[in-house]
Amino acid sequence: MSPLRIAIVGFGKIARDQHVPAIAATEGAVLAAVASPNTSLAGVPQVATLEELLRNGPPFDAVALCTPPQVRRDQAAIALAAGKHVLLEKPPGAMLSEIGPLLTAAVAARRTLFATWHSRVAPAVEPARLLLAGRRITAVRISWKEDVRVWHPGQAWIWQPGGLGVFDPGINALSILTRILPQPLFVTSADLAFPANRDAPIAATLRLADAAGLPIFAEFDFRQTGPQSWDIHLDTDQGPVILSSGGAKLSAGGVQHVVAAAAEYAGLYRRFVELTATGEPDVDLTPFQLVADAFLLGHRRTVEPFEDAT
Repeated sequence: MSPLRIAIVGFGKIARDQHVPAIAATEGAVLAAVASPNTSLAGVPQVATLEELLRNGPPFDAVALCTPPQVRRDQAAIALAAGKHVLLEKPPGAMLSEIGPLLTAAVAARRTLFATWHSRVAPAVEPARLLLAGRRITAVRISWKEDVRVWHPGQAWIWQPGGLGVFDPGINALSILTRILPQPLFVTSADLAFPANRDAPIAATLRLADAAGLPIFAEFDFRQTGPQSWDIHLDTDQGPVILSSGGAKLSAGGVQHVVAAAAEYAGLYRRFVELTATGEPDVDLTPFQLVADAFLLGHRRTVEPFEDAT
């Protein structure tokens, strides 16, 4: 069987650091081209845009859209109309309402639309889900705090409408939470801190619950210096369970569980290859819905302006 020929559209930090090595490590996949106006990859055909790729580029079967979320809907629609499978970086778009028509188009064309959540593929997430299945969870606390200047240097799109601000990393925590908890969740309150000169929040606190009233408190912050935190702490009837390092580590009752190291993006691409074999879609919008509800329900506070040091 011929390998799935994948073109990366948008070639920034995440594409170079994660997508390129993941494709190289995935059996049945090969990087066919890059579409980016400003950057290239040695040994790989490069054009400026998806449209140019479709007109003049090498043959390919699928696109991985690593562009900012504000432009992904148009690109996904173009790719699906051209008969290509589509992988969407997270979040899948700038708005919830734009994903439904894309899914309809994908099903009609018998092409895969894959809305990815890379943190769900972190090595300790599935072990945590299985562990928690036999316990009663009584409370959840999330601390997802990082330095935006380190992880998103000079990325103006993240501060623009549709860029999500601190929810760009925060949605990773929500993607894990909605995977490991057994019941659907909803937002009960939100506090959003917007820099005076930006259109997206730099920090947020959320309270969530499930139908049984499970209390969940989440703190997201882009202003963290020093140690970074990507942790989910769950109180259970058999002691605490902690997912740390973004889902890479698991401890329960003070005992560290050994989990096999795994590359998140390689897991996504293995799944993508499987899906494209049949044209099956995989689109779970639950984490995105929680972020949208936080914006709808949230109290907005204005804080000091943010200036990117770069």
